[in-house]
Amino acid sequence: MSRAGLNLKYLRKLRGWTQEEFATKVNIKRSLVGAYEEERADPRLDVLEIVADIFKVSLDELLLKDLSNQSGSYLMKRRQQKMATADRNVIHFVPLKAAAGYLAGYADTEFIDELNTFTLPMLSGGNYRAFEIIGDSMLPTPSGSIIVGDKVDSMDDVKSNAAYIVISRNEGIVYKRIVKSNKAKNKVSLVSDNPNFQPYQVNTEDIIELWQAQVVIGKVATQQRWDVNSLASLVNNLQDQVSTLKKKMN
Repeated sequence: MSRAGLNLKYLRKLRGWTQEEFATKVNIKRSLVGAYEEERADPRLDVLEIVADIFKVSLDELLLKDLSNQSGSYLMKRRQQKMATADRNVIHFVPLKAAAGYLAGYADTEFIDELNTFTLPMLSGGNYRAFEIIGDSMLPTPSGSIIVGDKVDSMDDVKSNAAYIVISRNEGIVYKRIVKSNKAKNKVSLVSDNPNFQPYQVNTEDIIELWQAQVVIGKVATQQRWDVNSLASLVNNLQDQVSTLKKKMN
């Protein structure tokens, strides 16, 4: 009996893709993905060939193997590849399209194994992960930049005013500076580098992971020129925010 439908569902979830996203990848309707996964229809050969190419498996494996079995050939191959490069400080990359899946799968080794990876020669001896950010709240770091962070295991190790990728239950994945409060130990303020964005507080118990920013990777952009009035306005706005934040903390 063919296991293609169940394997497609398993592989889709490994990448954190919705059925709609998966349908776009293989150029079919979303309703067909549901039919395949519920075994109401058999996947077409051209669909299986695309999936096999994406996940680097054979058609035989897709049709006959149980890829969700950890002893299966697919996962064994992937883990062997990871182990072969373990001494090179492999950095797993979380793109925007995988952000929603990451919130559910951040502790799932199988999900993490399916993220794309890369290495940076200047980083060593840490537990690193890279996240794609969007928005202007951390300008001059532009939207679309990739932030490489080093894992922080405890709030006690957080350095006030340092920049972090913060993963929380309510806010998702954000890139902010963390400011600790001397009064409220169970809350921290998340502050943007762009003074046009107001700081806000989150409960420490809602924070799932913290990654202290180490490297920013971005595209080369046209130099931005500021006039004196714009700079003065930004400085005044930033000073007002700092004063407000100090009053809240004291």
